[in-house]
Amino acid sequence: MARDTYLFTSESVSEGHPDKVADQISDAILDEFLRQDPESKVACETFCTRGSVIVMGEVHSEAYVDIQKTVRDTIARIGYTDANYMFDSNSCGVLSALNEQSSDIRQGVDRANPDDQGAGDQGMMFGYACRDTADYMPLPLALSHLTLRILSDIRHDEPDLMPYLRPDAKCQYTVEYDARTHKPLRIHTIVLSTQHDEFTAPCLGRLSYDDACVKFGKEKVDAAMHAEIERDVREILLPRVEKAVGEGVGSLFKGDFILHVNPTGKFVIGGPAGDTGLTGRKIIVDTYGGKGAHGGGAFSGKDPSKVDRSGAYMARYIAKNLVAAGVADEILVQIAYAIGVASPVSVFVDTYGTAAKSPDGLRLQDSFIASKLPGLFDLRPAAIIRKFSLKNPIYSPTASYGHFGRKPYTAVVKVIRDGREEEAPARFFAWEDCDSVSAVKKAFNLQ
Repeated sequence: MARDTYLFTSESVSEGHPDKVADQISDAILDEFLRQDPESKVACETFCTRGSVIVMGEVHSEAYVDIQKTVRDTIARIGYTDANYMFDSNSCGVLSALNEQSSDIRQGVDRANPDDQGAGDQGMMFGYACRDTADYMPLPLALSHLTLRILSDIRHDEPDLMPYLRPDAKCQYTVEYDARTHKPLRIHTIVLSTQHDEFTAPCLGRLSYDDACVKFGKEKVDAAMHAEIERDVREILLPRVEKAVGEGVGSLFKGDFILHVNPTGKFVIGGPAGDTGLTGRKIIVDTYGGKGAHGGGAFSGKDPSKVDRSGAYMARYIAKNLVAAGVADEILVQIAYAIGVASPVSVFVDTYGTAAKSPDGLRLQDSFIASKLPGLFDLRPAAIIRKFSLKNPIYSPTASYGHFGRKPYTAVVKVIRDGREEEAPARFFAWEDCDSVSAVKKAFNLQ
């Protein structure tokens, strides 16, 4: 590494990681409540371990949700359907300990005038955006997410390519940056740990794993198994990643990167059987991979009255639109709230010295940018919820591979209204839209 460069690393985890299993269960339960009652107030935590799932938290809703079915359906969708995994959708125990939400909290949220809805909690929320990628996300995190999504697609849709794959996986990218321009120069190191079956590599013949261990010795069989997985990562997985990112980012894969695949040599015991999972324990994976900042709390399992979630979505939306409009190349936005109060107590901006220059040639000051934001964006919880249509059952897709940097889309969802099931369009990842760029440019004279 040259002296005028630096390294930065981010990681992601797959939907089969135990903490992400917990996040997905919590958000699936939230979606089921919102599907029936859009006014539901939900704070749902999930704990999962070998053979067991515990759902706990507070709820206020007119809906009835079959917790057992929701939990088992989510686990099956992820891919834990084999008893050999020591955690599977059919046999795991499911315990529900959901209680009524505190009336003390609810009275600060529910108001006669819906626009006066107070924040569901105090705290500070951060949004971040930069020019590393077309989605204005830090490159190491974006690559980690993408690699695991492609690995998941192979496991679900093309199992013959890597037939040994199990659901749990982690990926980490280290990117080398130019210290002056802060632009990525090359991929430095890739770490991939993927859960797998025990199998006999083809080079040792068509023997069962146990028979091969008897014939060749366990050490040799495991070494050949590890070599086969690493070869597939190099020859199947990573070429798909390079193709997916296109020529620009793809050119950063210069062939000299360091690759670590299953560095311990073996990863058979994984998922909740290998490590307990808990909602909210992967907040850096959920956000910016260590770039920028994270405040407030976790997202999954919380309805949008909790500004931990909705405020963070708005902060990301603001940061992304500011960078897309050319206000700065890198921006961190902080919004802070008091419980029961609609308007934020503070707004903060840090452009890391990358702010644009105004027509008079002076660089925009961070404090000036921050002072403009309340006039450009309605930061009250009710307005945020309305803008992004956050009372729809849209949260399950957010619970793996990050809440930010995702492509927004509209899809039909099934909801129950007045006792009847009906279909309604819903916007997913609406906080990733760049529909305020023109207004931002006008406000900062960047036309």
